[in-house]
Amino acid sequence: MRETRRLGFLERSGTAILHTQIRYPSCMSLINFHPALRGWFERKFERPTPVQEKAWPAIRGGGHTLLAAPTGSGKTLAAFLSAIDDLVREGQDSGLPDETRVLYVSPLKALSNDIHRNLDEPLAGVRDELLRLGKADVAISALVRTGDTPQHERTKMRRTPPHIVVTTPESLFILLTSESGRKMLSTVRTVIVDEIHAVAGSKRGAHLALSLARLDALCSEAPVRIGLSATQKPMDSVARFLAGDADCTVIDTGHQRERDLALALPRSPLEAFMANEVWEEVYDQLADLARAHRTTLIFANNRRQCERVARHLAERIGEEVVTSHHGSLSRKHRLDAEQRLKAGTLRALVATSSLELGIDIGDVDLVCQLGSPRAIGALLQRVGRAGHAVHAMPKGRLFPLTRDDLTECVALLEAVRRNELDRLTVMRCPLDVLAQQIVAEVAGREWEEESLYEQFRRAWPYRNLARDEYASVVRMLADGYSTRRGRRGAYLHRDAVNGRLRARRGARLTALTNGGVIPDQFDYEVVLLPEGFKVGTLNEDFAFESIPGDIFQLGNTSYRVCKVAQGKVFAEDAKGQPPNIPFWFGEAPGRSDELSAVLSELRAELDRRLAGGELPALSWLRDELQLDEAAARQLVDYNAASRAALGVLPTQTTVVFERFFDETGDQHLVIHSPFGSRINRAWGLALRKRFCRSFNFELQAAA
Repeated sequence: MRETRRLGFLERSGTAILHTQIRYPSCMSLINFHPALRGWFERKFERPTPVQEKAWPAIRGGGHTLLAAPTGSGKTLAAFLSAIDDLVREGQDSGLPDETRVLYVSPLKALSNDIHRNLDEPLAGVRDELLRLGKADVAISALVRTGDTPQHERTKMRRTPPHIVVTTPESLFILLTSESGRKMLSTVRTVIVDEIHAVAGSKRGAHLALSLARLDALCSEAPVRIGLSATQKPMDSVARFLAGDADCTVIDTGHQRERDLALALPRSPLEAFMANEVWEEVYDQLADLARAHRTTLIFANNRRQCERVARHLAERIGEEVVTSHHGSLSRKHRLDAEQRLKAGTLRALVATSSLELGIDIGDVDLVCQLGSPRAIGALLQRVGRAGHAVHAMPKGRLFPLTRDDLTECVALLEAVRRNELDRLTVMRCPLDVLAQQIVAEVAGREWEEESLYEQFRRAWPYRNLARDEYASVVRMLADGYSTRRGRRGAYLHRDAVNGRLRARRGARLTALTNGGVIPDQFDYEVVLLPEGFKVGTLNEDFAFESIPGDIFQLGNTSYRVCKVAQGKVFAEDAKGQPPNIPFWFGEAPGRSDELSAVLSELRAELDRRLAGGELPALSWLRDELQLDEAAARQLVDYNAASRAALGVLPTQTTVVFERFFDETGDQHLVIHSPFGSRINRAWGLALRKRFCRSFNFELQAAA
């Protein structure tokens, strides 16, 4: 009935990663599902997608599974349907108790809310199908637990645990630390980690890995883990991050799909920065594209740009059909924007990375990206919001904002054409995260010091955690540190004789209020008067500089400052008066290593062809990279001028040092090194310190 072909088999430390490609006759993969699920699926869909056909047998086999497939291919339903089938069968056989069985973890609160909404349809459809078949009803509940969850829903969750909990890594940490949360999660059987690539390479990933290790220790039997992502590389490292030392089946249908991707340039030539009059041309282009499509999603790289673009688009196509979406807006505004876009009442939604991942926001016709997103995976994820369906084609337009940005955007399109992906590097043993998790876990129950060490080593980022490193962190948490007022920061009692750890008073509260690795922004809440509800947040510096009477924009709405208090800005509706656009610090994305390598190759090829004149370079850009005449001409003019000034185009094999003096006589040193932000930031800090020590004066360094 089926044919299985092994594509690769990797042995490591006695564990295995099995890559499979499975072929089934039409809908054969649905045979083992409950008739109600099978009936609902066949009524709703024509047939399973390739990733669903391959995933269901692997998931039903009871092992850890990693699914890699393009956006809009049904990965999330592939993961959820097996879990729902288990719940339906349990409910039919013996009745379904009020216990949590499925835990879904996503990196974004917006994605969590979206999954909850999209679970309603299959759950309701299965209940209708049970009724049609004359079988007993099975009521499956699902609730969201994130930082946005209202208090009454949290209370409801404590009283009656839902069968499916949808949460984020940070909220999972809180649930694993609180008494009620630990009780609720102790019955989990399946964990689904969505968009796993978004956390695996950062401290958030190490934090999540330790939380999953704590969940394994909490449950009577370690839950089955299912990972989902469209852009993950290398696959084996992501599988190890998901499953640790346990076996993991990888279902890889690739990240490739047909896309309609192109550059969009203003009529005026690009310069070193975007002039206001050129921005007006870009706004006009965006407005024309929004009018030509039913729904358009526009991505900006920071919140200030997001608000500014939303403002100018609203002036062109109407305030009622344009709004913004970013992390500084209230939950109510974000949910309203998502629902309006999904319903088709919004023509354009301007967003930051808050809508980058796999959120079902309806039939988006077009995605516009303002400036390079600095990573290959980010572009694929964002463009994938358009045509977010099985048979749809994503359509995206990339707007370079400067001459240098044009070069990077061309390299980005070339990387997509070559099917390149950003490579994830799993962090090794971040000890600050380890300290958080030790305090949180010991606050929940007493542990043997050695047993806790072995449990945390099951998390892949901590597989090589040295015994002395662990012991030093435990000693620090038990001994604290000395101050003029005595010892502080001691959260654990350590019985060195018997090797046991237990929490001091206040340890749980400290863990609950200080968990996570997302930096605190110290933003000010914006409270609307006279209603008194929160509409969003402002950067601390912007709020501090504001005075009563100032008008600012948030969510494409103008507000007038009434009062600035400690941590809050009280404001009233400004009735559409012209506003200032707020600013937020620390938002600029850094270019990834893989995109930097493609950019270096592009410059090297341009350098070689420009040695023979501009015509060979123009012909190559038009014929090989398929650029239009305007883009090719601007790219050649800019790089030819750079080559004339520097003598050579900077690449990863030719780093250029350029020194110049500004109008005031200050000296500047520019190091042209296209290695990406990860290397350049570290290099900049090291050079700054070396200059300080060598010449005994401070200088500023920026990457």
